[in-house]
Amino acid sequence: MAPISAIPNKSAPRPGGRSARVQAAVHEATRQLLLEQGREALTVPLIASRAGVTPSTIYRRWGDIAELFADVALERLKPDGEPADTGSLAGDLLAWSEQYLDEMSSEVGLTMMRDVLASGASAQGVPLPCRCAEFTASQVEIMLLRARERRDVGIPTVEAVMDGIVAPIIYRLLFGPTPPDTAWLHARLAGCLSNSTAENGERASRV
Repeated sequence: MAPISAIPNKSAPRPGGRSARVQAAVHEATRQLLLEQGREALTVPLIASRAGVTPSTIYRRWGDIAELFADVALERLKPDGEPADTGSLAGDLLAWSEQYLDEMSSEVGLTMMRDVLASGASAQGVPLPCRCAEFTASQVEIMLLRARERRDVGIPTVEAVMDGIVAPIIYRLLFGPTPPDTAWLHARLAGCLSNSTAENGERASRV
């Protein structure tokens, strides 16, 4: 998923210095106030007062409160570490996808996804939903790299995992009549790995 070239926009902070401190303060103030008062009660002046900045600082940087919510959500959706290493690709994908489903199906996870999707902003020149997809794909790539280093068989591509597991989770959570459960997830994962094994076998037979 290649980054889209663009002029840095108001949601993409400059690295380091005062800009980073302002972003950290405003993000922290927003998270605190969301917990204390709920999103309906939040206003830019209220967040600015808690963060120790002027409202105009927030308006210049984020434009409006919806874009601020989306930026805070994007930051919270960033992985905080590598996926667990269970010793096998199936184990890694199972542990990771169960945690992913659990986090995204929570009220916090659903709110973060809705904030990102409702935003027209971008970070580092890439639309926020695409940035979220990049975060997830990078986690999948780590697990697949481990599998290649172990010389596992039936290794799917990043796209196969994203299309076969991640995308259906997000779609069902946001648009489906019933949310996905663990049994559904296990079936999706088994199908993804089975398809990859079959495809790899077909390619080997043609060589």
